[in-house]
Amino acid sequence: MKLKQSLALVFLAGAATLSAAQKAPATQGVSKTEITLGTIQDLSGPLAGFGKQIRLGMMLRVDEINEQGGINGRKIKLNIEDSAYDPKKAVLAAQKLVNQDKIFAMVGHLGTAQNLAAMPVQFEKNVINFFPVTAAREMYDPFHKLKFAFAATYFEQMRSAVPKMVKEKSAKKVCAIYQDDEFGLEVVRGAEAGLKAINMEMVEKTSYKRGATDFSSQVAKMKSSGCDMVVMGTIIRETIGTIGESRKTGFNPVFLGSSAAYTDLIHKLGGKAMDGLYATMTVQHPYLDEAAQPIRFWANKYKTKFNDDPTVFSVYGYVIIDSFIVAAQKAGTNLSTESFIKAMDTLSIPPDIFGSAPSTFTATKRLGSDVSRLSQITDSKWKVMSEYIKPQ
Repeated sequence: MKLKQSLALVFLAGAATLSAAQKAPATQGVSKTEITLGTIQDLSGPLAGFGKQIRLGMMLRVDEINEQGGINGRKIKLNIEDSAYDPKKAVLAAQKLVNQDKIFAMVGHLGTAQNLAAMPVQFEKNVINFFPVTAAREMYDPFHKLKFAFAATYFEQMRSAVPKMVKEKSAKKVCAIYQDDEFGLEVVRGAEAGLKAINMEMVEKTSYKRGATDFSSQVAKMKSSGCDMVVMGTIIRETIGTIGESRKTGFNPVFLGSSAAYTDLIHKLGGKAMDGLYATMTVQHPYLDEAAQPIRFWANKYKTKFNDDPTVFSVYGYVIIDSFIVAAQKAGTNLSTESFIKAMDTLSIPPDIFGSAPSTFTATKRLGSDVSRLSQITDSKWKVMSEYIKPQ
């Protein structure tokens, strides 16, 4: 009788264990051999130059880790979709990646409006938004357990840099030209906060609609206001167009852009007229002849693999995947959304070869770093001009 009872108890215990295992939900995007990640880039729209380089940078790091055996035995599968820099298309791309491809996390999604449109789709299915390529505050604020951002915001970049530049250049009249959307507004808000800290106000603000190509009226407006420093909430062609028009009319203030304007495309497409432009930045552009040997080695490795010169956006893609790898390794062999979040809650990432500032995360801190530094185009090449500037 006792033997029968013991056997029955063993059977019931085994059945309960099996039932619990069957009921335990599997983590989306994680199998015994793979971790499926998704990214949405602009591959056919106005920021395709950025999107292509982010994609290649990601692919380089994915290939490296997979060749080394993956993360705790799991290789990364990276699924890539095109938004054409259109928020509506970003939603469709997110729906495919989340609901059909069953991704574990969205990594390095490009664009402020695009991320804001896609995040609800992800969060409904408990999919992390990891290190989006935009410096908007909404990428970590308001707090959400699935949001993780890596670089100083446009707001903090300008709030820190503008007072420094005003002092160094003895600027008396600061103006702004900006894209009429959340990106442009964040640049202006940061600049205004920085000016307020030194008891100054913006003399003139002028905006343009996304996709504009003619900036003559905006330049004329700033010139007539006597601006000696212009804060630029602009990206590629708008930066080039504004400075080019200004040079033609003899208007030569100090131009200061955000990290959105920190790209080699400015001097490659705009030519010598772009010399003198300042921009805030968080990682260094990887020139093939860079003086720092580690950057030069990496840049040539990238060039050999893709037959294309790397850019700072290539670095973003590479660093984003590298940071994901660090966190996923820390999360351990039983990778899940919750174990990944727990790993991020105590994660510290040291400076890298590209000059990134150290990043730290906690259970309540979802932005890795809030510092940036200044670079300037000199002789058609970006040169670092300052140490990291801490927010006021």
